[in-house]
Amino acid sequence: QVQLVESGGGLVQPGGSLRLSCAASGSIISIGVMGWYRQAPGRERELVARISNSGSANYADSVKDRFAISRDNAKNTVYLRMNSLKPEDTAVYYCNAQIQRTWYEGLIPSWGQGTQVTVSS
Repeated sequence: QVQLVESGGGLVQPGGSLRLSCAASGSIISIGVMGWYRQAPGRERELVARISNSGSANYADSVKDRFAISRDNAKNTVYLRMNSLKPEDTAVYYCNAQIQRTWYEGLIPSWGQGTQVTVSS
């Protein structure tokens, strides 16, 4: 059993900052790519940022230069630092990780439960 637990969401004013965290726990042999997705009401879930276990990161164009993803492999944790937040960043943010749980399986995607981020004055 593997769990991804997110934290750090909340209400912030436009221009403000938040940091999201996502910790993986349980039966874990290895973790590959970790990432953050978001889903706004009435819209499809979209990739925000992802990072490989070597630290190579990719970002959606809409968040480049404002958001920064990082990870601590020793803690099985991924972070998302969000700066200069805009109302259009309002969404439920989901953590995703490719996790190997047993020696006879490959990397399998797992999802967190989501954390709400609301950007409003």
